[in-house]
Amino acid sequence: MAKTDSTGSTWRYRWAHRQNERRHRTYRSAEAAWRRRDDELRRLRALAADLQGSAAAGVGLPLELAPDEVVLWVWPAAQLVEVRHTAVLPAPDLTVHPEVAPPRSRRPDGVRVADAGTAVITSRRLVLLGGRGRRDWAYGKMTGLAHDPAAPVTLIQVLDRRRTSGLMLPADAAADFRFRLTLAFADAIEQRATVLDQLDELIAEHAQLKPFRPAVATPGQARLSALVPGGRRTVAIAATLPLLVPAALIESGPSDPAGERAVAATPATNPSTVPALIRPATSPSPSEPSASLPTKKPKTTASPSSSAERRCGAPVNPMGYDFCGGYRIRKPAAETCDHFDCAQEFWSGRGYLVQCRDGVVSLTGGSREACAGHRGVRRTVWT
Repeated sequence: MAKTDSTGSTWRYRWAHRQNERRHRTYRSAEAAWRRRDDELRRLRALAADLQGSAAAGVGLPLELAPDEVVLWVWPAAQLVEVRHTAVLPAPDLTVHPEVAPPRSRRPDGVRVADAGTAVITSRRLVLLGGRGRRDWAYGKMTGLAHDPAAPVTLIQVLDRRRTSGLMLPADAAADFRFRLTLAFADAIEQRATVLDQLDELIAEHAQLKPFRPAVATPGQARLSALVPGGRRTVAIAATLPLLVPAALIESGPSDPAGERAVAATPATNPSTVPALIRPATSPSPSEPSASLPTKKPKTTASPSSSAERRCGAPVNPMGYDFCGGYRIRKPAAETCDHFDCAQEFWSGRGYLVQCRDGVVSLTGGSREACAGHRGVRRTVWT
């Protein structure tokens, strides 16, 4: 037997079922994305703590190592790239940028491939063992280092070479190469502990963004707008029309056909000084009151829109949420998505309520990834 409410209908239970399915689907997607980044941060933390390298890793390579030099990483498929005209690159730093998705496999404009071979990261330098010879970039001589965020290209400037050059690796190996190069440079300046501290901070910050399970929707939370085709948007438009039509009529003013005919029949001596809808003064007749007597002004009434609830463009909602100002909303009401267009990952957010640039609302305000995938934050939703 189907479950029914006190009226004998089942639509409330169907609404609750759909809401719970959507909320859990959104939660599972957000939790999976959070887990992938958490695993990547912890993998980098373990790698930064355990990476030591060895001289034996360079056996078989046409590369002579210094007595205190060890090999940290070898990749057999790398390309030497050169840039003929370039600006000064930023100085090498120890900033870690974990990448969940690899960059696109493309070569940027203005970069040409000069050679190909094996890339080797040692404790003292970066080396390319190419078909045309060997290219070295010593850490002690590096003056500039830049990783292209859209392509697997790393450019390097050194003191003893005028032209900017670097390496381009396969897209799936670029992130690992960049992180190991950062560790090698940190070891060269005895700052590996700084990289470890930075990763610990990233892991702690990411732990605070873990999505929480959404609240369970119950049949009692269903609103009658769910029965209307188009849902809450149709209800919002229907509720706004009774306010807009009287306001438009009041702003347009009452029509006075007799007055317009009087003006049209009486020629004006100076058109620039006589308004189009103002009667010209005439001599009063005995049956008409004197024009000099004060006339009673019509009583004006306030526009119905002035007494409407202040929303500043927000849809009609019983919670009192608007775009005007007030207090930020960190725990929105369960029926928020009945009146606002919620993002797919709405209930997995960990911030305050904001509206994104594509019109949806999101619970990610205050975070670095606020309205990610929705063109950024447009404005805050207040209560």
